[in-house]
Amino acid sequence: MQPSRPSDYVDAGARGLADPDDERSSSDPRRTDAESSGRGDITQPKLGLVGWLRFAWRQLTSMRTALLLLLLLAVAAVPGSLVPQRTSDPNGVVQYKADHPELFPVLDGLQMFDVYSSVWFSSIYLLLFISLIGCIIPRTRHHWQALRARPPRTPARLQRLAGYRNSVSDADPQTAIAEAGALLRQLGYRVERYDSEARGAATYSVSAERGYLRETGNLVFHAAMVGVLFAVGIISGFGYNGQKVIVEGQSFTNVLAGYDSFNPGRFFDESSLTPYTITLDSFDAQYGIDQTTGAAVPLDYEAHLTTKVRGEEPIEANAKVNEPLHIAGNNAYLLGNGYAPVVTVYDSSGEVAFSQAVPFLPQDGNLTSLGVVKVPDAVPEQLGLVGFFYPWAVEQHSGAYASAHPQPGDPLLTFNVFSGDLGINEGIPRSVYALDTDGMTPVAGGEADAAAIELRPGERVELPDGLGAVEFTELKRFVSLDIHHDPTQLWVLIFSVLVVGGLAAALFVPRRRLWVKATVAADARTTLEYAGLARGEDPTLDQAVEDLAARHEAELESRSKR
Repeated sequence: MQPSRPSDYVDAGARGLADPDDERSSSDPRRTDAESSGRGDITQPKLGLVGWLRFAWRQLTSMRTALLLLLLLAVAAVPGSLVPQRTSDPNGVVQYKADHPELFPVLDGLQMFDVYSSVWFSSIYLLLFISLIGCIIPRTRHHWQALRARPPRTPARLQRLAGYRNSVSDADPQTAIAEAGALLRQLGYRVERYDSEARGAATYSVSAERGYLRETGNLVFHAAMVGVLFAVGIISGFGYNGQKVIVEGQSFTNVLAGYDSFNPGRFFDESSLTPYTITLDSFDAQYGIDQTTGAAVPLDYEAHLTTKVRGEEPIEANAKVNEPLHIAGNNAYLLGNGYAPVVTVYDSSGEVAFSQAVPFLPQDGNLTSLGVVKVPDAVPEQLGLVGFFYPWAVEQHSGAYASAHPQPGDPLLTFNVFSGDLGINEGIPRSVYALDTDGMTPVAGGEADAAAIELRPGERVELPDGLGAVEFTELKRFVSLDIHHDPTQLWVLIFSVLVVGGLAAALFVPRRRLWVKATVAADARTTLEYAGLARGEDPTLDQAVEDLAARHEAELESRSKR
């Protein structure tokens, strides 16, 4: 007899069927007209504060909400790729402000330049984190209880289930069921024996189930997703990213003051920097020729370095574009390279006021480069030089120069010279790659009466008005390194593997139950019944039942011949 369902009672009420045991039948005068007509007011239960909180929690921890939040997180990350971010491209933010002075305050108010640390992005991230945890915990508890539970009793009518088949055997029913249980255990099923007797007839059966790995994989998948979110959102806060330009023969020390620019994570502590040094010994660049355009094409860049971690011996190492240097848990990526002419400036008294390698920023594929030299110690006035460097200088018809190749063939250094206040004593940070010439007096080149200074390696040119001299002392190379410390890499790798493994188990492991029942027929022979039931789609269930029956019958036949 099928148990009653709640819907049965609802349908009965909808059809106007009265409970025969109800003393207040339709003829009862105590029933009101509203009750008799079914139009009585329905009083809904009041949820109250606790009820509303429970309702909100259930909505938040539903899988539908988790999927919606995951979609919102992906959409919310889009602005981070459309506009520069302060954490990764602070110079880009400054340039965006200069290019869009009216739009910048609006976007800045919406935290578009700090997308990944904004209030709205963090809120979505946190809600997704809570939603996934709220989904996982109750499902894990339920799954644990299911793992400890016994397989369900054998249904009374197996012929209603998938893959049903029966056969007759001369084997003893208890022996047949014992063989079936052993076979199912070999196939990886959890097995439980159920015997019963009704109307003097004994029934022996075995119930088996497997596929709990499917739900385990599902839980592992979602837990690993939480792990990825935790690694990216929390552990990444202990990382940092910094850039450093190193000239040949110079060294970089891994301290905060040693970086040209530095972007720390929100939980970064300066004491976590591992002391080490990186020295650029030399730099090699290989170029080929594009046969269609004749332009130089870079083939390979390689920086030859010497590294030393405190307490260890120096090690020679190399860094390439796609082969970063690994040192003390950091990765040093080779981002760029160029030329750093050694410029020596003498003041009016003949004393050296400035002498060091100055990195010039490449402007084209042939490494025509722009650089700035600031000489605050020059006497009697501060000097500023804006120059171009041409690795292989070629004079054009207009009289201007261009570089014919990125490798040095005929290196040339030209300068426009200015005198006056450099503005570096005002306490305002200024870029070393830019010179504000407002208020300065042109000395050579540009609007000055004297021509621009042209220098080749080893040459020295006197400045007009006895302001000193400029010398192109030596030509060196420089590299730009991006030093990245990311403590999430190992964790993200582990969680990503778990995500893939859990998803594969959830998709491909079938959850099914199989039953084998043995009863004694009227002719004293044993009737065997086989059937199965799947949770979800399982197109191989019928074949699994058929294979079980075939193997079981073969085992019984083999046993009977012994």
